[in-house]
Amino acid sequence: MAALDPALLQTIKTVVSEEVNRAVEPLRQELNRLRSKVSGQKPASEIVPVSVNKMGQHNIGINGFGRIGRLVLRCALLKGVKVVAVNDPFIDLDYMVYMFKYDSTHGRYHGDVKAENGKLVIDGHIITVFNERDPANIQWGSAGAEYIVESTGVFTSTEKASAHFKGGAKKVVISAPSPDAPMFVVGVNHEKYTADLKVVSNASCTTNCLAPLAKVMNDKFGIVEGLMTTIHAFTATQKVVDGPSSKDWRGGRTAGTNIIPSSTGAAKAVGKVIPELNGKLTGMAFRVPVPDVSVVDLTCRLAKETTYDEIKKAIKHASENEMKGIFGYTEDAVVSTDFVSDQRSSIFDASAGIQLSPTFVKLVTWYDNEFGYSCRVIDLLNHMQKVDVAQSKISNYIVSENSKASHQGNSDERSCTFDAAAGVKVTPTFVKLVAWINRSLCGEAKNCLDNYLTGTSQTYAELLIEKICFRKENVEVTLKI
Repeated sequence: MAALDPALLQTIKTVVSEEVNRAVEPLRQELNRLRSKVSGQKPASEIVPVSVNKMGQHNIGINGFGRIGRLVLRCALLKGVKVVAVNDPFIDLDYMVYMFKYDSTHGRYHGDVKAENGKLVIDGHIITVFNERDPANIQWGSAGAEYIVESTGVFTSTEKASAHFKGGAKKVVISAPSPDAPMFVVGVNHEKYTADLKVVSNASCTTNCLAPLAKVMNDKFGIVEGLMTTIHAFTATQKVVDGPSSKDWRGGRTAGTNIIPSSTGAAKAVGKVIPELNGKLTGMAFRVPVPDVSVVDLTCRLAKETTYDEIKKAIKHASENEMKGIFGYTEDAVVSTDFVSDQRSSIFDASAGIQLSPTFVKLVTWYDNEFGYSCRVIDLLNHMQKVDVAQSKISNYIVSENSKASHQGNSDERSCTFDAAAGVKVTPTFVKLVAWINRSLCGEAKNCLDNYLTGTSQTYAELLIEKICFRKENVEVTLKI
């Protein structure tokens, strides 16, 4: 039998690590619940509406407490993600309390928000506040912040964003397009993130809206070329009254009384997250007098002839399956205010699109350019954490090229040792992997392996536990690729 291919072995290790981590998560949740019960404090899930706290041990810091920074914090609280520090040199603590509590667009935050002992306290959750202009001077490490949301709109290059590492940060997510950082759109290409990446971009709100639609259309029908127009809400960069704007003269005109043509790189950026569309899309923007919610008009020529009903069917299917929670679908007679505070990246308006010919269509999709985008920042952080945890577990494993016996692992401090010498490739699509398990370090996983691992389905593999024998501290895992 042939030895395992290194690339295949890496895939196997990743699958096993992710499944073990997923198996342990219910135990962590139950442990946290019991701890809360003993301490008499309510768990986070009873304080605010939350989903599972997927961030685990990794804490978030936010640099820039503007529109996106504050809404990222709201989304983090909504999703049970722990933010431990905020930095903004232009907003003092008392003003932070006020700005977070009251929002003219998304409404008042109904939890408890206060300043206490020099900290920002939200629903009992203590957040350290910094007021540094230079990101290199922010002591993220002192607050325990590892994943940083760079939401100032200033430090958007890899070099500038890397200044956060000097204060103890481990990863940075730029909440804006970046000239050089890898760009990810959740639901489209986020699975291409790898643990070695330190600075990444969450792209723009418009790219997050357009990319899911473009992906579905390209996957199902093929996009030959397309033009995008975003009718975009005004933002803080615009003027309340006419004022100087040397780089964009139109952009200096009053935001509240004008429809202002503008440029955008959102459509071209789709080519970065969907390489097949590179050079096939471009677009422009119209800034309009609404404070929030924008809409994308994608007019494209298709490679495959189809009907508008088939297009709706394909998009609806994606919205209910692989893109659920990211890409929405509606046939209602909606308007922009119907999507204020919508968490989805993009909501396809089935009744607004039109078709000229079997290969030429205009498609319309809505997005809350503030809140929906901020939720994707948190989702990207969650995904990064999952990948990073899986990789850290793998880094604690060792692939041994020599034969081992079970007693040789008794004093091993690693939780798991993959035995490459014992693994075999039976056929091109069927392999067997042997791992030596340190029972004392994997005890919590032992109790739920049977329940959570057996028969677990993956998009790229099916994981089967062939034999679990903790007495000999040996696990044989068979994967059908």
